[in-house]
Formats: sequence, structure tokens, C-alpha cells
Amino acid sequence: MTSPTRDRLLRAAADLFYAEGVGAVGVERLCQTAGVSKRSMYQLFATKDDLVAEALRVHGPATVAHYFAPEDAPLGPRERILHVFDVLEEQAATPGFHGCPFANTTIELHDAAHQASRVAWAFKQQLEAYFQRQAALLGARDPRRLGTQLVMLFDGASVRAVMRGGGLDGAATGTAATLLDASV
Repeated sequence: MTSPTRDRLLRAAADLFYAEGVGAVGVERLCQTAGVSKRSMYQLFATKDDLVAEALRVHGPATVAHYFAPEDAPLGPRERILHVFDVLEEQAATPGFHGCPFANTTIELHDAAHQASRVAWAFKQQLEAYFQRQAALLGARDPRRLGTQLVMLFDGASVRAVMRGGGLDGAATGTAATLLDASV
């Protein structure tokens, strides 16, 4: 179901939860930001938890796709993997960077079984599968393991950027290149 009210709520939820955290944003503030009443919100979403999960589900594809090079880009598998880290480096250097919305949500909820955590995990699995496909094309000895390592690097680099309050100075891309070199 889509409606302007629902769309505004989901956009406001995605933006506020990313910038400030799920727990820090109350329903009243969320509704005020979206320009909707609490009644309207609860008609669309039974609970705030439902809204958190749906905001990730709806806005997650664009978040993940943003890191991938276009399919028609003339890049090999190594360059496609490094492109993800180049984009992360660029994002991490911007003032509005608050890390990975999927990892942030799951960490804040402290519950891997929470519906929003399951949605977040599904998006992380997409990133890992992408890395694994590219690693296989690259000829990595163990594409599955390399995919896992690259996701761990991505998450760790995201956290580092948030903790430092600034960019990664090439460390994420450089470390990814070292992992790639060691894997073939």
C-alpha cells in the first residue's frame, strides 16, 4: 500500500533514524517531521517497530545500490569491489555520514530476531553476495570467505569513520585491495 502520508512517514523515519537513532526518535517527533497525526501513523503501522522495519525495507535498496558500480560500467571484478570502498570513503568524508543504517539499527535494537534486524541482515547479505560473485569472477581461492571478510571490512570502516568523525583517508580501499591481492 502506498500513499503520500505513508511515503512521508517512511522518508522521515529513514532520515531521522539514520541521523539520530531509532531509540532517540519518538513517535511524536516522527509524526511532526512527517506532517502526519499519530492516529494516521498507527492506522498505517501497528507499532513503531513495524515502521522501523518498513523504512529499512523501502529505503534499503537505494542505500545498497548506491555503492555498486552501474552494470554497464566497463569495470572488472576487482574494480567493482574497490568501487564499493571508494564510495564508502567518499560518503565517510561527508558531514551527514552516520555509518551503515543496517548495522546501526541492528546494534541499537540489540535483538537479531527483531523484524527490523532481519530486514537489515537481508541487505547485508546482498552486499556479501555481491562481493562473493565478484570474488568468484576475480578467481579468488575462497570467494565465500573473501565476501565475508569484505563485509566485515566495510562495517568496521563505517564504524571507524563515525567514531573519528571524519573520513577514512584511503584506509578502507587500501585494506580491501590488500585482501584482494592476498586472495588470488
